[in-house]
Amino acid sequence: MTTNIRALVPLLLAAALLLGGNGLQGTLVALRAGEEGFSTLAVGLIGAAYFAGFLGACFAVPPLIRAVGHVRVFAALASVAGVGTLLLVLAVDPWVWAAVRAVMGFCFSGLFVVVESWLNGAAGRGERGRVLSIYRIVDLSAVTGGQFLLPVFGVAGFEIFAVTAILFALSLLPVALTNASRPVPPERFRFEPMLLWRLSPVAALGALSIGLTTSAFRLIGPLYGVELGFDTAQVALFMNAGIVGGAVLQLPLGTLSDRVDRRWALLIATSGAVLAGLWLNAAHAPAAVYGGAFAFGAFALPLYSLAAAQANDRAGADADFVGISTGLIFVYSVGAIFGPLGAAALVEAFGPQALFGYTSAVHGAMAVLTVAQMIARAPVPREGRGRVVGLLRTSTGIFSLAQRRRMGGGPEKNGRTEGPAESNREVRS
Repeated sequence: MTTNIRALVPLLLAAALLLGGNGLQGTLVALRAGEEGFSTLAVGLIGAAYFAGFLGACFAVPPLIRAVGHVRVFAALASVAGVGTLLLVLAVDPWVWAAVRAVMGFCFSGLFVVVESWLNGAAGRGERGRVLSIYRIVDLSAVTGGQFLLPVFGVAGFEIFAVTAILFALSLLPVALTNASRPVPPERFRFEPMLLWRLSPVAALGALSIGLTTSAFRLIGPLYGVELGFDTAQVALFMNAGIVGGAVLQLPLGTLSDRVDRRWALLIATSGAVLAGLWLNAAHAPAAVYGGAFAFGAFALPLYSLAAAQANDRAGADADFVGISTGLIFVYSVGAIFGPLGAAALVEAFGPQALFGYTSAVHGAMAVLTVAQMIARAPVPREGRGRVVGLLRTSTGIFSLAQRRRMGGGPEKNGRTEGPAESNREVRS
């Protein structure tokens, strides 16, 4: 490990604590809400509130970082996240929980902006690929590991909320005590809501569909498991099966999309998600449900990275890539706001299996629209396509990190990197 990457270890440790605590809390809120007798629609509202806060922070936090710096913003948001976690157990009411989760969404979105823009600015030339890979490993390990704290402490008492708050408090230590130099502030960006649609309707629809479906899976999925008679450990395993599935198929689908019209990979992924949803709609045995969750994650979760690559292929070498990233996050977040509400309403009306009937319907519509676009619009020539990179749906910082390392780490200008001329194709991945 080189000196620069060693210097990033405190940040990666802070990210692990945040990601683990955030993933744990998402499942915990759904399960505890069921224990408290909240309706499925109330759980959907609580989930929608989280993503509304998440979306707001994408725009509000970068100027705040430029004003007071990364460390102060991180400390403030992590403190509020810890307080919010304890409020959830002190005030058990669906409206209070919705308000608290909106604030939590704002906090976590802002915290990811801080960590990822810091990583983006601090990763040295030639190290960005490793930093991105390490960060994705940290993400997968922390989120899956955090889920297994649920059966250890249970969801009915105060202890699991205290443990989650402790994780957020501990994340302050590596950031507060690091001696890293002042990070580069996040880039300024101009948000154009229609930019992504003009470039690639398929990319916009892909980001929207994954927002509509994976938010519902994350927030209503635990209730689906409970309705099937799963205990807390089985629910944790069910949720983790989807996360691990997304990691397993990310590379094969990305490699396929680099070699053929990328829309074929998007069509395969959406079709696979349709079939996985239909399987889960009928499955009852635990092994069948775990397998279905794995398949659902394997096909649905890579859609975001495929959509980003498709948008960049259409953009051209001089495009505003930070603007494209912002558009993707915006469209995803809009879908994630409405996804839990729609899924919750259907589950209340038709039972738990309606959750995956809903995801199959959304992905099926996406597949039909993808075919329509393939008929109406010619593909991007192979020489004009870059490579797919697995992206976290958290901030423009991780998008820029993937972007810059392909350009050789040159200085940035207008949201893109000035690098070797021969790398123009790479920036569109």
